[in-house]
Amino acid sequence: MRLAELNKLAEDPELWGDQQRAQRVMQERTALEDQITAIGRIERELDDQLTMIELGEAEGDQKAIADAEDVLRRLKAEVGRRELEALLSGEADSNDSYLEVHAGAGGTESQDWANMLMRMYARWAEQHGYKVDWIEETAGEGAGIKSATIEVKGHNAYGWLKSENGVHRLVRISPFDSNARRHTSFASVNVYPVIDDRIVVDIKESDVRTDTLRSSGAGGQHVNKTESAIRLTHIPTNIVVYCQTDRSQHRNRAQAWQMLRARLYERELKRREVQAAAEQALKTDIGWGHQIRSYVLQPYQMVKDLRTGVQTSDTGGVLDGDLDPFMEAALAQKAFGTEPVDVEDVE
Repeated sequence: MRLAELNKLAEDPELWGDQQRAQRVMQERTALEDQITAIGRIERELDDQLTMIELGEAEGDQKAIADAEDVLRRLKAEVGRRELEALLSGEADSNDSYLEVHAGAGGTESQDWANMLMRMYARWAEQHGYKVDWIEETAGEGAGIKSATIEVKGHNAYGWLKSENGVHRLVRISPFDSNARRHTSFASVNVYPVIDDRIVVDIKESDVRTDTLRSSGAGGQHVNKTESAIRLTHIPTNIVVYCQTDRSQHRNRAQAWQMLRARLYERELKRREVQAAAEQALKTDIGWGHQIRSYVLQPYQMVKDLRTGVQTSDTGGVLDGDLDPFMEAALAQKAFGTEPVDVEDVE
């Protein structure tokens, strides 16, 4: 039994000499314990609610029957999610994840939308017990952000977030338009796994250009006077990463190299996958015809995923982090090998 193996490993004093390995072992053990505990709880609740329904039918208590059926529906949804989580068996699905948001063309409108998206993902992560570290943020000219990168730490963070890759479209009455006209804005999301010592990515230093920059955003005199931010450009692929999270240029450089290795690893993962070309094509242009999801706030309320057809009128809940129905449908579509459905976009 895998849990017994992990418990034995955790008792080995030598394990704690390698902090990264120890952390992976403890995360996997905690996840397995949670799954086993959940299975036991679900089985008990299922038996309890079936008993309540039998008693309700015998006594003619319709309220007791309805309450038990509500609990059974919630259990069914939880089982479905845990079934999907068990399918997150990709090489890097259990890893932590980087998530980048980039504003599309459109100035302040798109930059504000990019900021809303980043808040949405941070809220989703917090609601699921993940830790969020802010790696980089480039402020917009009037409001919002031009780009930002966060690291989401926790078991299966990449496995869940990877389905969010693509262009996201917003339709609303602009708060920046004095004539209160309806505007359409775009922002792109890029998700890639944090890699550890189990995954080796060799990069020739001669293939990488390093630029030192002054950090942007809040931070006081240190930010304005010290060139602590690091930008790395991988010349063969034109992949660019940027880090300004620390006051130390040395630590920013180390973080940037880790991000670059992660980006190149994610690129290789996509090359191996059958759907890689389609996913990358979605992000070639942050604009019309490339979006994976539309968020309409005016003249009606609707969020609709254009790959799976999942939609909801609870736009406030979605923008506050309620993304599970969209993630679950996209993961199920990929896990069970079903083709993307033909979904008409919302106006």
